[in-house]
Amino acid sequence: MNLIKSTGTFSFFTIISRLLGYVRDVLIAVFLGAGPLADVFFVAFRIPNTFRRLFSEGTLNAAFVPSYSSLLNNKKDSQKFANNIFNLLIVGLFFLVLTIEILMPLFVFLIAPGFEADSQKMQLAITLTRITFPFLLFISLASFFSAILNSHNKFGIASAAPIILNIFLIGVLFFGKILDDQLVYYLSYAVTLSGILQFIFLYLFVKKYFLPVFNLHIKIDSKVKIFFKKLLPSIFSSGVTQINILVGTVIASFQASAVSYLYYADRVYQINLAIAGIAIGTVILPQLSRHVQGNKKKKIKLIQNKALELSLFLSIPATIALLIASEEIISSLFGYGSFDELSVKNSAKALFCFAIGLPAFSLIKVFSTFFFARHNIKVPFYISLTSVLLNIFISIIFFKEVGFIIIPIATTISSWFNAISLFIFLKTNNLFSFNLVFINRFIKIIISSILMGIFFSYIIYFFNDKFIYQESFKSIYLVGVVILGLIFYLLIAILIKAFKRSDINLNY
Repeated sequence: MNLIKSTGTFSFFTIISRLLGYVRDVLIAVFLGAGPLADVFFVAFRIPNTFRRLFSEGTLNAAFVPSYSSLLNNKKDSQKFANNIFNLLIVGLFFLVLTIEILMPLFVFLIAPGFEADSQKMQLAITLTRITFPFLLFISLASFFSAILNSHNKFGIASAAPIILNIFLIGVLFFGKILDDQLVYYLSYAVTLSGILQFIFLYLFVKKYFLPVFNLHIKIDSKVKIFFKKLLPSIFSSGVTQINILVGTVIASFQASAVSYLYYADRVYQINLAIAGIAIGTVILPQLSRHVQGNKKKKIKLIQNKALELSLFLSIPATIALLIASEEIISSLFGYGSFDELSVKNSAKALFCFAIGLPAFSLIKVFSTFFFARHNIKVPFYISLTSVLLNIFISIIFFKEVGFIIIPIATTISSWFNAISLFIFLKTNNLFSFNLVFINRFIKIIISSILMGIFFSYIIYFFNDKFIYQESFKSIYLVGVVILGLIFYLLIAILIKAFKRSDINLNY
C-alpha cells in the first residue's frame, strides 16, 4: 500500500463530493438563507447526516476493519463474521429507526429544544426529520459495505458513494423557485432516497468480496460480541468531532439562525478535515492493523509517522488560510440571495473559531487509528467522553453571555484537549515515537505554512474590494486566490524539501 496514492484516491472522490456539497449549500443559502426554514431543515438533515458521518467516517472502520482484516486469510471465517454483523445491523437499525419514528416529537425536542417556543417550527422539524430518518438505516448498511471495501484496500468506490446525496439535493434545488415553501419537503425526501441508492451502489461493488445473506438465525459468537462491544466506544472515539457538532446544534437551537451559522461554517472546514484526518485514518487502518498483528515494529513506526506528517502537511496551511480570510471565504461561497451580510459575518466568526481547532480535529482521527489498529477502543473512548463533557460544560456555562459563538470555541478547546490527551497516552505507553524524518519535515512544514500565510494575506488584501458582499463574481476570485496560495505552498514545500516527489512512490 502507498499511503499518499491511497489517500489521494480517497481524497479525489471526497473532494468531488465536498465540491458538489458546496454547490448544494450555495443553492440552499440562496433559497433558504439563514432563516427559520433553513434552521428546521438543517436540524432534520443534521440528525441522519451526523449518523452517516459517525458510521462512514471511522466508527465501523474502527470496530470492524481490524477484526475482519485478521480473518481475510480464511475466506469462510471472514464471510461468516461479516454476514453475522450485517444481519445484526439490519435488525438493530430497523428497530432503532422504527422506535425513533414513533417517538419523533420527543426525539426532536431533545435535539432542538430551542424550537419548543415556536410550535409551528417544532412541528415542521418533526415532520421533516420523520422523512429523513430512514436514511440512517440505508446509509449505515452502505457504510458497512464501505468498511469491507476498505479492508480490501478499495478506497475509491467507498469515498465516491456520498456524491449521490449531493447530486440528488442539487437536482431538487434547481427547482427551488418553483417549489417555494415546499422545497424543504422535497429536499428531505431526496435525502432518504439517496441513502437507498448509495446502499444499492455499494452492494454492486462489495458482492465481489462479500455476498450478504439475510438470516434471522444469527449465531452470536465471541468475534461478534467483541465487535458490538467495541461499536459504542468507537462511536465516541471516531465521531467525537461530529458529536461535539451535534451538541452544538442542540444548544444553538435556542438562538435564532444560530443553527444555520454553524452549519455553513462547518461545511467549509470539513473539506480539509475529510482529507487531512478522515481519509488518512481510513486508509492506514487496514494496513496498520496487519502490521500490528505481525508485530512489524519498523513498518508500524513508518506508517504512523508518515500519517502524522501528511495530516499536518494538509491541515496547518488550511488553518492559516481560514484564519486570514474567514469572512472573505464565507462571503464568496454563500453570500448570495437570502444569505445576508449579517449571516456572512456570524458564519465567518464561527469559521474562525473552528479553524483554530482544525489541526486537532485531524489529529484526533489519526491518533485514534493508532489505537484502533491495536484493538484498543477504551482509551480513545474515555478521552472522547471527557472531551464531549468538557464541550457541553463550556457551551452551557457561557452561552447566555457569549451567544452562539461559544459553541465553536468550546468545540475547539475540547478537541485540542482530546488530541493532546491521545498523544500523551501514546507516548507514555510507547505506542508511538517520532523518527528523525518527521521532526525534520515538521519544521519545514511550519516554515512553508508561515510563508504561504504571508503570501495569502497579501493577495487577499490586494483583491480585497473583489470580496465585498455586493460583488457578483467574488467566488471566482476566491478560487483564483486559493489556487495561487496552494501553488505557492507546494512550491515552497518542494523547494525546502518539506515534501518530496519520491514520497509518491514510497510503499508502506
